[in-house]
Amino acid sequence: MATFFAQNCFFLTGPTACGKTALALQFARDEGAEILSMDSVAIYRDMNIGSAKPTTEEQAQAPHHLIDLVDPDEEFSVVEYIHQAEIVARDCLARGKKPLFVGGTPLYLKGLIFGLFEGPEGDEAFRASMYAQAKEAAEAGDLTFLHRKLEAVDPVTARRLHPNDAKRIIRALEVYELTGRPIHEFQTQFQHEVPPEFKERIRIIDLPRPDLHARIEARVDQMFQAGFLEEVQNLRAKYHTLSKTAAMAVGYREVLAWLDAQERGEETQTFDQLVTEIKTHTRQMAKRQVTWFRSLMNQEFMF
Repeated sequence: MATFFAQNCFFLTGPTACGKTALALQFARDEGAEILSMDSVAIYRDMNIGSAKPTTEEQAQAPHHLIDLVDPDEEFSVVEYIHQAEIVARDCLARGKKPLFVGGTPLYLKGLIFGLFEGPEGDEAFRASMYAQAKEAAEAGDLTFLHRKLEAVDPVTARRLHPNDAKRIIRALEVYELTGRPIHEFQTQFQHEVPPEFKERIRIIDLPRPDLHARIEARVDQMFQAGFLEEVQNLRAKYHTLSKTAAMAVGYREVLAWLDAQERGEETQTFDQLVTEIKTHTRQMAKRQVTWFRSLMNQEFMF
């Protein structure tokens, strides 16, 4: 999937809690830009506090897009995101506005910069056969059957995937079966060198680790002060079951598990321990984000 439209856009990214929103609003005011969210949690309605979604007041300062696209009990793929992003970005450009993508979801940024490989249609019979063979092998004590099978035809992709990631391993095997070529040859989103046309348009916020950790601590405390616990309770009451993506979002997944334990009468954590756990997991997520952003070579960093 080509994303040539993105060559005319701007990108502001960085780890969670690093201050992207304030800088984005300043850019929008100075450059006549419109803000396009690049956040995989902000796309969900009613997930406001935990996603640090721009407030009503902030959204009033500049047009915001790609927020509140679906309900949290719906799945929303990166392919769907890129499709929606293209519609909005092209509309901004047609109106003479600069599209500014703002957010910290690496998969969305990868898709916008490098494009996505959609691949051939899935072969359900092949997938069923692979799952059946893997199950039979596991029952015999062989837990790496699929991964070894992939290593034999596509060692590059095998090195990138965890041996337990059955879904992606089977997809890689499927692509090889249907095309005769390894999937990594198609997946330009995994290349490391940023195309030249993007290099002057990407800005990455990189804070010293102690400063970032302090901001994360304050962010989580502010979330609960703003009613984050009540927000998650309302999500459970309204939607009952959240989509896998929504339910696994950092902050939400910990509170959902805590509430479930409370209902079962299990005293697994105190409230203070819950808050501490969310801070820890948020710091870990930020570290993963920073690692990937720093792999974008020769980019200009804003401090």
